[in-house]
Amino acid sequence: MTGVLPHQMPVIPCPPAVLRAFRDADAGVVQSAASDPYIPLITTVPATGDMADALGYVWRQRDRLASGAGYSFAIADAVTGQAVGQIGLWLRNLDAGRVSTGYWIGPEFRRRRYVTTALRAITSWALGLEGVHRVELYVEPWNAGSWRAAERAGYHREGLLRSWQHVGARRKDMYMYSAVAKDLQDRQAR
Repeated sequence: MTGVLPHQMPVIPCPPAVLRAFRDADAGVVQSAASDPYIPLITTVPATGDMADALGYVWRQRDRLASGAGYSFAIADAVTGQAVGQIGLWLRNLDAGRVSTGYWIGPEFRRRRYVTTALRAITSWALGLEGVHRVELYVEPWNAGSWRAAERAGYHREGLLRSWQHVGARRKDMYMYSAVAKDLQDRQAR
């Protein structure tokens, strides 16, 4: 896809998942994610698990595109339509040709390859947008499930960013991963 960035949330099929805009009915997976000790520390998922707070999160995700922050997709099961997590494409450094992604999966939906599938789909979509040459991803070194999913999706680890980000009350190191168009071409050639 080339041209101006889409002004509406696209639907990106990626069986066994689909990436789509958040709906009010997705508040349940947000409540589930709130029960995870880590997700609320590193994302904007509310730690309360309260339905009103979960709906507030859903509504904020719908506003991400209009505010210029980027695209926040619900990762949903392609068959049932049930939301299982979130993945975003963040545009802060678009003027430099870079965007970033991040994701979370509700605890009860892990180890089903939703992240790998969603990450491949959003990366392919992003690298087809005009002006996007690189997608970056940051993962804490201890989070092996997350960085393994990134590697399965074709991302390359570029290094360790020491004391890179606040997580909770502490500065944390992050692995930096990236994907560029050549990575997609190499994966398709295999």
